[in-house]
Amino acid sequence: MPTSMRFNWVRVIQIGLIGGVLALLVSLVGMVQEFSERDIIAGVITMGLTVLFLIFMLTGYIAAARLLEKPGVLTVIGSALAGLISAGLLALLVLAMQEFNLRPVLVYSSPQLIKILTFDKGLNPGLFYLLGVGMAVGVLGGIIYILPNQIRRAVTSGLTWVALLGLLQQLIQVSLGRSPAVDDALAWMFGKGTEKGLSTFGAIFVFFVVALGSFLWANQGPRVRGRIQALPPSGQRSLRWGGIALLVFILFYLPILLGLYLSEVVNQVGLFILLGLGLNIVVGFAGLLDLGYVAFYAIGAYTMGVFTTASGELVWAAGWNFWQALPVAIGMATLAGIILGIPVLGMRGDYLAIVTLGFGEIIRILALSDFLKPFIGGSQGIVSIPPAQISSFAANNSQRLYYLIVVGILIALFIANRLRDSRIGRSWKALREDEDVAQAMGINLVLTKLLAFATGAAFSGLSGAILASKLGTIYPHSFALLISINVLSVVIVGGLGSIPGVFVGSLILVGLPELLREFAEYRLWIYGALLVVMMLTRPEGFWPEATHKREFHEEHNTVLEMNP
Repeated sequence: MPTSMRFNWVRVIQIGLIGGVLALLVSLVGMVQEFSERDIIAGVITMGLTVLFLIFMLTGYIAAARLLEKPGVLTVIGSALAGLISAGLLALLVLAMQEFNLRPVLVYSSPQLIKILTFDKGLNPGLFYLLGVGMAVGVLGGIIYILPNQIRRAVTSGLTWVALLGLLQQLIQVSLGRSPAVDDALAWMFGKGTEKGLSTFGAIFVFFVVALGSFLWANQGPRVRGRIQALPPSGQRSLRWGGIALLVFILFYLPILLGLYLSEVVNQVGLFILLGLGLNIVVGFAGLLDLGYVAFYAIGAYTMGVFTTASGELVWAAGWNFWQALPVAIGMATLAGIILGIPVLGMRGDYLAIVTLGFGEIIRILALSDFLKPFIGGSQGIVSIPPAQISSFAANNSQRLYYLIVVGILIALFIANRLRDSRIGRSWKALREDEDVAQAMGINLVLTKLLAFATGAAFSGLSGAILASKLGTIYPHSFALLISINVLSVVIVGGLGSIPGVFVGSLILVGLPELLREFAEYRLWIYGALLVVMMLTRPEGFWPEATHKREFHEEHNTVLEMNP
């Protein structure tokens, strides 16, 4: 039989079992039960069932992708079988819960979980429903794989936006529905009364609008970009300035539109963008793995606190305002970056990571110590830090602080963008690729490394200074190692060396968890799963740097050629 017609039953069963084990896991850790309190489509499908359907769909999709060289009818059959096997494991779980009391060991194996998995239809009809849904959704995953690329992208975009808007329905209505006119305009899109999620009509509308927009852009986008590039320089300049004006308008009115809570979420994302832009220079541009990056964040915050606090509890406090202390905070963080850089000039890779990690812990322990308590507050921290203020405008709430963070991001973005293509930026990239070759080409390794550490530390110090002004109080426990790991994750998930990737990584790893605080018990679980999936599917990042992406895929293709 030709290779394109072979049907690998063993592989189908393996994929189905893996999907079933994953479905069992999310059910038994309580995700399905807890998430079922929130609807994606009001009265039709809950978030808990959406998680299970996503597993069945991915199982069918992966089965289709791994089965045959040329998709066909057997591909759909394999997807259906994989989805059926995954659902079958859940059916066995339901039967086991019916026969045995599993709750002493598995707390979430409750009657409520049985009702969810059987669609509240009773045991026998419900199990057939479960198996049928698993098979049908697995077939849907296989069909999505078979579709042409443009249609597949349109369908997945539509489904993603339906799930996202249904999940964030309450936040959207609270933020946008502050007037009767807006409430009436949104009434058709969302559930009525106490219902949560999108209405059925709203879900269909969102799916078709997003899918159609994605499909049209995939077909017409290159033509539109070609026409823009064909415009005379004056036309391109006018279009560029028009885009900048629109962006400024949106940035100016965004906190007014979002309200207090979402503005706070945006501010949190903004601080991580500032941190990410700095660490992206150190790790992404220069290839220097820094796990003690939180130290510069702490130094900027503590410097701002010491120079501006009005509490009177410290031995010495200058009593300056935010703007007087800001250059000192950035300068102290920059100096710390240089001090860290000097002893690690000859280190690379894991050794550099261990030393920088130790530096970050040293700073945190010093902040906790009684030795420095009279000067920086010790474990009690620093309180009564005044907000940034210009004349009568004080950044004393989320909506006002937003503008300060945006200005900081724009300055850091301008500097990072200019440095990336400058001579020092090219030196950093050469250093990242091979230190020995870079040195042989005449690059001063000492100066290049110190500039990378100093620039990254300056951005981190700026973010720390804004954090101190934002909170009004700072404590040593706010600067744990996890901050460094989170910022590094932001850079990696977005794409090493990619400036837009920092924004994408911050939105995914900081923005979404903040919006899902009601599921706080599962935030880190989802966070870790996302990192694993991303490393397997897009190891170059969600928005990778062009050079890095090209180099990665060249290496990947070489490996495939050597191991067909």
